Amino acid sequence: MLAGRKIVHVDMDAFYASVEQRDDPALRGRPVVVAWRGRRSVVCAASYEARKFGVRSAMAALTAERLCPHAIFIPPDFTRYRAASQAARRIFEEHTDLIEPLSLDEAYLDVTENKSGLPTATRVAKAIREKIRQELNLTASAGVAPNKFLAKIASDWKKPDGLFVIQPDEVEAFLEPLPVGRIPGVGKVMETKLRELSLATVGALRHQSLSELEGRFGRYGARLYELARGIDHNPVVTGRPSKQISKEDTFERDLPLEDLSEIIRELAAKVWKASQGSGRIGHTVVLKLKTSGFAIMTRSLTLAQPPSSGEELAAIALSLRERVDVSARPLFRLAGVGLSNFRDDEEPQFPLFRDEVQETSEAAALSLPSQEQETRPGASG
Repeated sequence: MLAGRKIVHVDMDAFYASVEQRDDPALRGRPVVVAWRGRRSVVCAASYEARKFGVRSAMAALTAERLCPHAIFIPPDFTRYRAASQAARRIFEEHTDLIEPLSLDEAYLDVTENKSGLPTATRVAKAIREKIRQELNLTASAGVAPNKFLAKIASDWKKPDGLFVIQPDEVEAFLEPLPVGRIPGVGKVMETKLRELSLATVGALRHQSLSELEGRFGRYGARLYELARGIDHNPVVTGRPSKQISKEDTFERDLPLEDLSEIIRELAAKVWKASQGSGRIGHTVVLKLKTSGFAIMTRSLTLAQPPSSGEELAAIALSLRERVDVSARPLFRLAGVGLSNFRDDEEPQFPLFRDEVQETSEAAALSLPSQEQETRPGASG
């Protein structure tokens, strides 16, 4: 079963920062932080020289500046980053058409049968990394494994500029000592819960029965049961559409809820325009708010009939605002509006309200889960 597929996960190293260092020789070997300067800005990327000082992506730019005062801050240039990403994609296509991009800097490739005639997935990964180095003057790390879950873990194993292979007969020994935090979907809250149950490693999790995990964690418990055994049946999906079109904005100063009406209307208008351009009709409207303390609040409503206009979308988003508890009179630093549950998505329809209030770090709460995002320059996250 594990030997059925050959998956490569390619992850460009410190991608945005590496493009900047490639294009400006004066930046090579120096700590580069890709971010707008400003009180509300966050780091888009950090070179490995900057990471030595603790600078990380999604960190507040002011924190990065404090950790590395001599860092060179570069405003992001997504046009150049997209061009480099497309060039890498063309290299991938020399080997397979089964490519699932996750972002500009990483993708899954199914090379079970590759176009280049190379005998192993490892050879394919080596060829891709070498060509990226030669043609793009950039480096990429790669993981090779029997499935997507394992390939993604493997690509991070020898970063930067590394290659790591997990053979089918090595899966159990590789997974056994891993901390549970390495499993996709296991964030800090879930990791704490698992540790409280003495399930700190994948090996410990592996000894739990399916019924035990489902009893504690519901449907995700079944996923944990499979991943602890290295099982992941998810195929590489090409041309995956975005599950949500969203726009968001971070404010120059924190605002009370009652002052957000015009901002929400503007965001809804942008979402409507983007959805019309995509030709897709969404049934679920999402309002996202981030407090000054970085708590995320989302409210959503799924409709039997989708919004028929931008005005209707705005009205629904504004109505969702009424379901936010303001008894503590919080101030908000960010608002977002999203449209999801598209007709062409193979997702179940949810006919009722679904509320979620989540305490989260800024790094985990930068945006609505979408490929259609907008933040004001100088004021990200």
